[in-house]
Amino acid sequence: MSTPQQISISERRIDLDWVRILAFGLLIFYHVGMLYVSWGFHIKSVHRLTWLEPVMLFLNPWRLSLLFLVSGVASRFMLGKYRLAAFARARSARLLIPLIFGMLVIVPPQSYLQIVESLGYPEGLVDFYIRHYLAFSSQFCPNPCIVQPTWNHLWFLVYLWIYTMVLVGVLALWPAAADWIGERVAAALAGPWLLLLPCLLFAAWRLFLSPIFPSTHALFGDWYNHADYATAFLIGFLLARENSIWRDIERQRWVALTLAAACFAASALVYAGLFPRSPMLSWFAGSVYGCYQWLAMAAVLGFARRHLTADSPVRRYLTDAIFPYYIVHQTAIIVIAHALRDSGLSAGSEAVIVIAGTALTCLISYEIARRIAWLRPLFGLRMESRSAAGIARAGLICDGSRLAR
Repeated sequence: MSTPQQISISERRIDLDWVRILAFGLLIFYHVGMLYVSWGFHIKSVHRLTWLEPVMLFLNPWRLSLLFLVSGVASRFMLGKYRLAAFARARSARLLIPLIFGMLVIVPPQSYLQIVESLGYPEGLVDFYIRHYLAFSSQFCPNPCIVQPTWNHLWFLVYLWIYTMVLVGVLALWPAAADWIGERVAAALAGPWLLLLPCLLFAAWRLFLSPIFPSTHALFGDWYNHADYATAFLIGFLLARENSIWRDIERQRWVALTLAAACFAASALVYAGLFPRSPMLSWFAGSVYGCYQWLAMAAVLGFARRHLTADSPVRRYLTDAIFPYYIVHQTAIIVIAHALRDSGLSAGSEAVIVIAGTALTCLISYEIARRIAWLRPLFGLRMESRSAAGIARAGLICDGSRLAR
């Protein structure tokens, strides 16, 4: 295994760290919102907030694709530090260990409380876990008919690992592929094509794949999501080192924001049912949805590169903490919301308690996990060498790549 090269703080993409932090933060708020809208979720609050759905629709098309794009950028930079085999091992450990741990320990309360609320399951969590969760089959059919064990919100780790391993296979056969293809993609996206061509690609997936392969996050048969997320991942990976593209994204940020706002407004009007349904309207809706995906991502990346470049202790803390937060957050949301179900609280009070309780649970979980060596890989944290840990405790580490007294 090769030794990673040290990267100075000036070479780090601080803006993309902030984008990743904010995208995962939005995910937490989004899942709290799922308690209150009409769309399906593992459990639901007794309250319904109809005004919240447009807000959720504003985030829904691009929030996850943006995470895959940033993950693609991170993967490209990691390949500059590791040989290919070491990169594959590192990514597998970082993604699969938390996935398995999460499926066996973190996720089961979600499934249990879903069955309690939907079917009135009378037994406790231990009985459910032994008799049903570890059955490795569909349970409680026909409704809700959930496959046990399950990964629920941790599907992101599975998909990211699959895309990474496919990429490793391609690079093993064609080592120069990333540079060769990246340079040509960057040339093709010069100028206004940066906003247009990816827009057409995401719109095509929405028009031709989404009607046939609805979103399931079940890995097999989820072809619309695979096309969508793998495209975002590859865009990030191929363009990570193409500085001209990132300058163009920053330069065109206001154009991207304006066009994204127009696409969202058009999508909102269609969603509101103001126009009679027709095949032409379906084509229009799919096209503006796909374009909105890319334009919103481009706007976020452009404004982040312009304004989110200052480092801080908060950035360094959250860069490490946000992955464990992601692993824990949905279980915390569901457990707290279930405990408040018959409390008689207003929707606002209930939501504040769920959000605050989830944040506190994430914080405590991370602070415990990062201090106990054997817990670190279970929560997606890198193992620290004894020497590095000793230096950190002595207060000598200023950043991951710098030493300062």
